Amino acid sequence: MKEKTFFQKFRQKVGDLKIELLAVWFAYRDPRTPWYAKVWSALIAGYAFSPIDLIPDFIPIIGYLDDAIIVPLGILIAIKLIPKEVMVDTRIRARDWLEQRKQKPQNKTMAILIILIWVLLFLLILRYALKAFVFSK
Repeated sequence: MKEKTFFQKFRQKVGDLKIELLAVWFAYRDPRTPWYAKVWSALIAGYAFSPIDLIPDFIPIIGYLDDAIIVPLGILIAIKLIPKEVMVDTRIRARDWLEQRKQKPQNKTMAILIILIWVLLFLLILRYALKAFVFSK
């Protein structure tokens, strides 16, 4: 049997990550999931499905860190918090969801939260800039 190339392995990992993310999203909505796992899963899935990133992708290098490190790490933690039987069931649902080629869920609430974080950050920077340059004279 022929060994997989780097790109084939990478595509497989990305596919696995999609299944895990959808499974975490389904687990968040499952009543068997403990409340603390629901909170974490909601944050991770909400952030991953948000149309807006906390760190925009156009920022060199760090723009992709959230997609490459934060989301997978968050998914890994969520999987550890969610009961195994729930993850088994939700992985099956996630595979079915992807096979039917349904559109990925979107989280507009998290997008609004991210916009609010950016506005707050901008206002803090503006406040300190005004304090340093305008009111220091």
